[in-house]
Amino acid sequence: MSSQFLVVGAGLAGASAAWRLTERGCSVTLVERDVPASAQGSSHGSARIFRYAYPERTYVDLVAASEPGWAELEARHGAPLITRCGALDFGARRDPHGLAAVLAAAGVEHELVPREQARERWPHVAVDTDVLHHAAGGVLDAETTVRTMVAAARAGGAEVLTGWPLQRLERTGAGFTAHAADGRTLSAGRVVVSAGGWLPDLLGDLPLPAGFLAAFPRLEVREENAFHFPYRDAGADWPALIHENQDLSVYALPGGRDAGFRGQKVAEFNGGRVLPSAAARTGVVDPANRARVVEHVRRFLPGLEPEPYAETTCLFTSTPTEDFVVDGAEGVTVLSPCSGHGAKFAPLLGEVAADVALGTGSVPERFRVGVARA
Repeated sequence: MSSQFLVVGAGLAGASAAWRLTERGCSVTLVERDVPASAQGSSHGSARIFRYAYPERTYVDLVAASEPGWAELEARHGAPLITRCGALDFGARRDPHGLAAVLAAAGVEHELVPREQARERWPHVAVDTDVLHHAAGGVLDAETTVRTMVAAARAGGAEVLTGWPLQRLERTGAGFTAHAADGRTLSAGRVVVSAGGWLPDLLGDLPLPAGFLAAFPRLEVREENAFHFPYRDAGADWPALIHENQDLSVYALPGGRDAGFRGQKVAEFNGGRVLPSAAARTGVVDPANRARVVEHVRRFLPGLEPEPYAETTCLFTSTPTEDFVVDGAEGVTVLSPCSGHGAKFAPLLGEVAADVALGTGSVPERFRVGVARA
């Protein structure tokens, strides 16, 4: 089998790249080591935060730029993929006033709510500072988004192969031969690799220039812990939230299907153990992490019962700056949107990856690997 493009990885980023490339008239083969939105990756489940609040204008503008793609996907799916329940940001280290200034400059609707008023408005959240609220924030359904993008790619002519773990990529003539772990092969003119937490194991087996590989930012893979806490009052108005104080950085959001629609998903950001790659994932929850999150819920989320009824681990992959990597050389594009905060940009990331792979459009310089490209 041969195609113009081979896309490796059918998570949010890879599925988006395959969809956007077929939209541009390219023949595409999309391969996934398991199944699209696999629980072995970072794009499964029903609950990821969608937010505009960032300390840097670049990402706020990129969230805005993603909105037309979300509308397009929701039209394809026939139902919302984002639940706009609003988002809160508070805590001394979160700097709600600074975030509000960035949103104001970007023209994003928001409000700064004084602490005491916020406690009256959201009595189930014990805020410790003034609060930034923006109504466009909420929760996105990652798994359904992936399935919608894969369906769109298939409708555009893409071949989708599951149970196809890429082991190495070989340059052959004017194109490439991809080798699976079981010996199967595929041919393609160009390749987009979006392997998430598996990328550290794979990067050295891609035929990329030595300078590109040497300049590639260090990837940190973490096995994060997430806990679902039951609502005391099922009728309460629960937004998504990020709370950063001197002790912890915690995020929480309605858990959706993942929590049987009866609780809030709560986790410490970057609180899990560091892994060499996704291959080392154990699925074992860290008791110390659980204890920290339970205590945080007890102190700051009085609308929840401080005893988790479900828990899981998940994979985060990030660079030292938490910026994405969307860059390539000599026919190979690496798409690593860093799963700690990349989900909200999913439909846009495919467009950016297609621009890099085809040599069209512009890509934010902060997403490029800082070496000269052939």
